[in-house]
Amino acid sequence: MGKPRIRETDEGIQGEFDVRVYDRMARRLRDKGWMETDSIIKAEITSGMTLEVGPGPGYLGLEWLKKTEGTSLKGVEISPEMIKIAERNTQEYGFTDRVEYVQGDARKIPFEESTFDAVISNGSLHEWAEPVAIFNEVHRVLKAGGRYFISDLKRDMNVLLKWFMWLMTKPKEIRPGLISSINAAYTLPEIRDLLAQSKLRNASVGKNPVGIDITGKKE
Repeated sequence: MGKPRIRETDEGIQGEFDVRVYDRMARRLRDKGWMETDSIIKAEITSGMTLEVGPGPGYLGLEWLKKTEGTSLKGVEISPEMIKIAERNTQEYGFTDRVEYVQGDARKIPFEESTFDAVISNGSLHEWAEPVAIFNEVHRVLKAGGRYFISDLKRDMNVLLKWFMWLMTKPKEIRPGLISSINAAYTLPEIRDLLAQSKLRNASVGKNPVGIDITGKKE
């Protein structure tokens, strides 16, 4: 039997120092090409207006915009400090006319029903206090035929791989957060059970050595 899940914060990353450290880590992942952008495109999310849940410093969505044409992005982020960083990064990319970030709780996404062509999220699922409620919100704000891609770490990854990730994670100040995130992450059976309780019942769930991907289309 695997280790039980240890819940992490559901308030996002707050505080100027923590946000700056996380931004440095995320920028390094981007520079090394270790983002999920290609997986999002593979999930046929390539056009229209996309919502990103928990964008953090924004690199995932910004890289997606860079690889697509005629697209726009809105992000719902619980941390006001993180929004400031994401807006700064958006200016750096030159995408201020294509991006808007709003502060909010994803349990009540502050957009109307059937607004978005797609919803994406990476690395925040383990922080969601009520995953089923947020899955239902994803369903609500998607247009009919809209697609979604939600990815995160998995708790039951190989211990040697976990150790390797810890060594590769920089700056070093972020390493404790990596371990707490892994401990708060879900296993594949747990994700399937949560989805079965939600309106995203037809989702496909896949896994890789370090994480889980949830993809699907609103009927």
